[in-house]
Parts: sequence; C-alpha cells; structure tokens
Amino acid sequence: MYWRIRPHRPTTVDRSAWVVVRPPDASTGILLAQADGDQQLPAIGNQVAGRVGFFLRVDDFEAAYHRMTATGVEFMTEPRTEAYGRVAVFIDIAGNKWDLLGPPFA
Repeated sequence: MYWRIRPHRPTTVDRSAWVVVRPPDASTGILLAQADGDQQLPAIGNQVAGRVGFFLRVDDFEAAYHRMTATGVEFMTEPRTEAYGRVAVFIDIAGNKWDLLGPPFA
C-alpha cells in the first residue's frame, strides 16, 4: 500500500507543523502534528496514558509484520491470535503503542 502525504509548512504567522497521511484516493487520513510548547512536549508518546491508542488494520498480517520487523519496527508483543484476528503491539518513533491487526486465520 502506498500513502499520500501532505505537509503543512509553518509560516511566520502560523508556527504549527503537521502532515496528513492517507491512502491514495481516500478521504479519511490521520493528521500528525508537532508538539507546540511546554505543555504539549511531555505528552509526546503518552497521549493515551500508556495504553494502545492507535490501530493499523492490514489485509495480510504476516507480510506486514515481517516487513515491519525487517525495517526495525519495535514490537512489544509477539503476534497472537484473538477471536477478532491476528494482533501484535508495536511502538512508533514517539513511543505511542499501536495494534497491528489482521484478519483471523481461515
């Protein structure tokens, strides 16, 4: 899958910085923003108080897991099978926990 990334460039009036990431031709995406100020900086990596707060659903769990581990993504858990499908928890570069989710084995 390829993603379209649209950066917002800060100006002298608007110092905020963010990118919107979405699959091609999708209307829904995720906005990733840079922390702004002393109040927001301590929250980096702890937006959801240590819980898994983000979910990446993929069609081919095994391929995605192996591709991610090969590129150095840090997984906190081994892949496991739950009633809803395959899952493993990984950490992004800011310390946020994500579930990698795939369909159950057929």
